[in-house]
Amino acid sequence: EVHAIMGPNGAGKSTLSSVISGNENFEVTEGDILLNGESLLEDAPEERAHKGIFMSFQYPVEIPGISVTNFIKTAINESRKAQGLPDMPAAELLKKIREKAALLEINPDFLSRSLNQGFSGGEKKKAEILQLLMLSPKLAILDETDSGLDVDAVRTVSAGIKEYQKKKDGALLIITHSTRILESLKVDYTHIMVDGKIIKTGDASLVDEINEHGFEKYIQESK
Repeated sequence: EVHAIMGPNGAGKSTLSSVISGNENFEVTEGDILLNGESLLEDAPEERAHKGIFMSFQYPVEIPGISVTNFIKTAINESRKAQGLPDMPAAELLKKIREKAALLEINPDFLSRSLNQGFSGGEKKKAEILQLLMLSPKLAILDETDSGLDVDAVRTVSAGIKEYQKKKDGALLIITHSTRILESLKVDYTHIMVDGKIIKTGDASLVDEINEHGFEKYIQESK
């Protein structure tokens, strides 16, 4: 399923994504987070990642000295190790990276650059979608993936998300306050979040209603 969470700035959308992925700056005082029936609350961020949680950051950090290819190689092999699997053969890994990079219209030279160092906003987002396609997680949380992107970059990122959706057994949680990234994707459920609470849930048609009325209508209805 594809779930979109929308809402005004400060609604708690990014906080939710941080809590699910295990950001240690947050403490969960009530409730639980279940993946395949198992609680994730005691798991460190890397343990959650190994179990299939992926998060695309609103502002990805730069990692000087670590190339895009080596970063992805390390992430994949650490995940495989956690599952008791051997490292992915280098030739298979490189072939797969090149295939996914071509899908995202990424220049091969890009793969040898230090991760996110000197990258434009669009390049950072493409790098994250490349990681998504390579890691093939159970749950992908995309936090403001379309933020600051031009029309062409949104189109390319959308193509990458559609490729992930072919996985069939992967879920998407798309967090945004814009509807651009949702226009070309099949969204199963749309949620409106205000002040840390889901105040309305609907299908994809709710996106069109938000475009027409904004959030204020639903805020007033929830009071």
